[in-house]
Amino acid sequence: MSALLHPSKALFGNETPRTALPVVDHYCGVEARMRKSLALQAELGPVFDITLDAEDGAPVGGEAEHALLIAELATSAANRFGRVGARVHPFGHAAFEADVDTLLSKAGQRLAYLMIPKPESAADVDRAAIAIDAACERHGQPKLPLQVLIETHGALREVFRIAAHPRIESLSFGLMDFVSAHGGAIPKAAMELPGQFEHPLVVRAKLEIAAAAHAFGKTPSHCVVTEFRDATALAGAARRAAREFGYTRMWSIHPDQIRTIVEAFAPAADEIAEAAELLLAAQSQQWAPISFRDRLHDRASYRYFWTVLERAQRTGRALPAEARSAFFPVSIG
Repeated sequence: MSALLHPSKALFGNETPRTALPVVDHYCGVEARMRKSLALQAELGPVFDITLDAEDGAPVGGEAEHALLIAELATSAANRFGRVGARVHPFGHAAFEADVDTLLSKAGQRLAYLMIPKPESAADVDRAAIAIDAACERHGQPKLPLQVLIETHGALREVFRIAAHPRIESLSFGLMDFVSAHGGAIPKAAMELPGQFEHPLVVRAKLEIAAAAHAFGKTPSHCVVTEFRDATALAGAARRAAREFGYTRMWSIHPDQIRTIVEAFAPAADEIAEAAELLLAAQSQQWAPISFRDRLHDRASYRYFWTVLERAQRTGRALPAEARSAFFPVSIG
């Protein structure tokens, strides 16, 4: 009998594998919060990314010093898992080139990605990517993965072109700036809960971003929830983002939000057990169609159940021992 094929090889043919990003993107810009977040990541493991904010986190006039601080933290021993990225100033801002130069020259090998905020068009994204790649080459650093924050009318209009860009791995929705860009036409309630899931223009933006990301194999990252003290409301919002709007990642803006979002995005124990049992049975039959629990399954459904196990792995869920041994022989921790 031939060797058993791993699902990542058996189920996806010549498709380029999607980047498996952690389900939480935690933003922080104040030094104390940045250090606290790094300590929490060391405790929980790489189930969430940390984006150190050189844009909104930098005091006016202190942009250069703040970029140096981010580089220092990214290269410190506190960055145990290499899952720390940075948001730079928008392309065209006076601090953009300085941010990029400082971060890449001093921390390029330790940063997981750079976030590009506020592009007005796909052309803006392309120009920013070219500038960042040139800086990578100038400093002898590998090209960093890039992420884009969709928060302007122009970026939303061209979101499919942005998602198609080969250097982009993830699209995030910038709720607050998007609402503000409407000049009061969208009420404040749309920046809150439950309004951000109800206002038609905001819902449309969320769906367009998620659809564009999935169309090109990129990761859609859901926007902030500002009610960070209300764990019940946050959990409900995270579940809606994942189950109704198709997001596979979500922003956190306070350390108290991280565990709640991870839990909401994690598959349930019975989903994990079903996926593990089905995939092990399918693997034993060399991924041919099988009958499982009185239903017929083939590679189309196998691909879905494989994403369940991948999500379980990324969120630190317990996997059945046989499935862990067969599919994830090396622990993420």
